Amino acid sequence: MPTSPSQKNKTVWLLIRVAIAFAFFYPAIKIHIDPDSWLSYFPPFIKTVGIPQIVILYLFTAVHLAIGIWILSGKRIFIPCLLATLFLAGLILTNLSQMDILFRDVSLLLITLALAIQSKNSSPQIR
Repeated sequence: MPTSPSQKNKTVWLLIRVAIAFAFFYPAIKIHIDPDSWLSYFPPFIKTVGIPQIVILYLFTAVHLAIGIWILSGKRIFIPCLLATLFLAGLILTNLSQMDILFRDVSLLLITLALAIQSKNSSPQIR
């Protein structure tokens, strides 16, 4: 267990990054197991622009994995945290009728926003 304040701080930030990364890794995998459940969260304009469903699935997966890996790395995480914040805001705002399911995403949004702010107020790496 970490003993110094510096080690504790590094452990806390690592745990926060792992939590956010998990929140992005899980849907990246689950969308391939049950696509219909996950595609219902996409706004109608995305489903009606003519992009094949399989392309939407793989783009969704790529974006989620990229954000999760980048945040987990702890390096220059302002950009992926900002993207995660915007992604979560879009998800919540386009699915307000499903707030009973998405209420946890509000917490995730606030955590990614806090990480983005913290990354701008500290060194390039939050480790």
